[in-house]
Amino acid sequence: MSRVIAVIPARGGSKGIPRKNLRPLGGKPLIAYSIEQGRAADLVDRVIVSTDDPEIAAVACQWGAETPFLRPAELAQDNTPDLPVHQHLLQWFNEHEGGVPEALVVLRPTCPIRPAGLIDRVVQQLFETGADSVRTGYNVGHVHPYWMLKLQEEDRAVPFLEGFSAETHYQRQMLPPLYRHNGVVDALRSAVLLSALSERPNAMYGKDMRLVIMPEHGFVNIDSYFDFKMAEILLAEGESS
Repeated sequence: MSRVIAVIPARGGSKGIPRKNLRPLGGKPLIAYSIEQGRAADLVDRVIVSTDDPEIAAVACQWGAETPFLRPAELAQDNTPDLPVHQHLLQWFNEHEGGVPEALVVLRPTCPIRPAGLIDRVVQQLFETGADSVRTGYNVGHVHPYWMLKLQEEDRAVPFLEGFSAETHYQRQMLPPLYRHNGVVDALRSAVLLSALSERPNAMYGKDMRLVIMPEHGFVNIDSYFDFKMAEILLAEGESS
């Protein structure tokens, strides 16, 4: 039984950018980047694309991924959370291979830029620390809740957090470090995924979640045509491939 499986969730429907996962980026389909990066990782045993779309499955196979099943349509809707998609994959392993891998590494195809060695670093931290999950993230910097505002009646702006604002923390150095996960790489223990309840999808990260810190810039999560342009620029500058 393989210890670590990289799973690339890639449904066929995409309202913002039709056929987004197959759209060319730098001369190859978007999904190819995650497949190649997963295959290049030393600590990943297999790369599986979970999709409901036969064309995506065919292209994924051409780039070296496995597509042993088509995901049911009810698990490929706009509002489908990640948890049942991962549980479906693990159930397939139980039924067809007699057990589940120790961990899944989630490589979202919409994040085509990953520094070399990042996937292995995340997986290594998962096993060395015994954590339930390890995710990549970055320091939010100026986009900090202490400096954020909310609108009340008549568009009156007030601090989002009572007692904290640019008046009380007027320099960036005064802000407490705060981080946001970015979806570039997630490593998740199968046991935690299988025990998580569907009505609590965030429970799939467990009680012990760690973070691998990335630079604030240099990655992109593609959700618009503008994001595609940004990815093209980053790839041209040699961020990753």
